[in-house]
Amino acid sequence: MLHIRKSRDRGYADHGWLKSFHSFSFADYHDPRFMGWGNLRVINEDRVAPGAGFGTHGHRDMEIISYVLSGELAHKDSMGNVKAIPPGEVQRMSAGRGVMHSEFNHRADQATHFLQIWIEPAARGIAPGYEQKKIDAADRRGRLALVAAPAGEGGAVSLNADARLYAGLFDGAEAAELALDPSRKGCVHLVRGVLEVNGQRLEGGDAALIAGEPLLRLSNGEDAEVLVFDLAP
Repeated sequence: MLHIRKSRDRGYADHGWLKSFHSFSFADYHDPRFMGWGNLRVINEDRVAPGAGFGTHGHRDMEIISYVLSGELAHKDSMGNVKAIPPGEVQRMSAGRGVMHSEFNHRADQATHFLQIWIEPAARGIAPGYEQKKIDAADRRGRLALVAAPAGEGGAVSLNADARLYAGLFDGAEAAELALDPSRKGCVHLVRGVLEVNGQRLEGGDAALIAGEPLLRLSNGEDAEVLVFDLAP
């Protein structure tokens, strides 16, 4: 089963300083059909205006991934991390038993465009944690690079969750396949461009929710950047 979730059907919030599309129910957007998928709870596509950001706030018992597309995101947390997250790097924060953090766009001339991803953890009440790594474009060119996985598998950032996240860049004849366990769930989120997923066309912001499929094939990309999730049922 492949269910296509079109970009235009996502939830949307315009707070002035923040414009956000919600793939799943979040804050004031509620759709009982889309409360998450497997253990994937949130994909928010956020645009933060210059000089604005999220003030200090708390999280607990959630694996939070930030994937910056353009601009830069400044991160500060109660664990002592003060980091800048540019495009091409992936950040993972395990909220565990509780963490406070803020995220800000210090640029005066450019919005920060990023994806905020929440995955439910495998264990609750753990110590909070933080990790950030660069993912070279060459490693994603025409293939799926593993960027987040349990125990840092394959050099990815380490997740306290039964999930794996891959990223890829596809154009023209470039194609990739990923074997799937039909008993698990999958999700393809197309960040930008055009891409065929098992023969079905996706455009930027679209997603494919996957269940009962043994194989994922990505092909016929047009300047496509994509994230692929292998998820617990």
